[in-house]
Amino acid sequence: MAARKILVIDDSRVIRNMVREMLPPANFEVLEAADGIKGLEMIQQEKPWMIMLDFLLPKMSGFEVYESLQQSPDLIRIPLVLMSGRKEEVTSKIGEPFEDKYFVFIEKPFEQKELITAIKRAMALAEKRPRHSIMPIAPTTNIGSEHTDESLVKRIGALEAKQKLLEQQMASQQKQFQQLVDFIKKKIR
Repeated sequence: MAARKILVIDDSRVIRNMVREMLPPANFEVLEAADGIKGLEMIQQEKPWMIMLDFLLPKMSGFEVYESLQQSPDLIRIPLVLMSGRKEEVTSKIGEPFEDKYFVFIEKPFEQKELITAIKRAMALAEKRPRHSIMPIAPTTNIGSEHTDESLVKRIGALEAKQKLLEQQMASQQKQFQQLVDFIKKKIR
């Protein structure tokens, strides 16, 4: 069996090395990126089997990388483990439960057993992800076709998934805006 590629996107060399040491080299090839931009480039080029993504990254945040993955039908199906030493940073932008967003959160620092469990859970969640929710919406051309109802159901499902994602993003942006307003108010006082 060929080694499966796991891309670790983290600005900490210690974390990248720690993940490399925790995984059996015969089973996994650990690829590394030290910032979000390089990480996204490597995801596009390498198409890793799994992504381990730090939430706080230079150049492009882990949240921005996460959002980019959500917009790509090809990349959204890659199992994702999101890492951070500050869970509150993650929950301020991505509401819990994380399983509803089909990724696993692991708090740094972590032990080997926690890492292996997170990888297994991320694989299971990626398998559960509905395929129709990430498919691009194609216009229906055969109005008289017997497949019109099925096509319409798929389109409605895709639109509902897109609406849910937009609602989540809007709620996240509203929360960020309120935090900014609160911060400015504190500074003015």
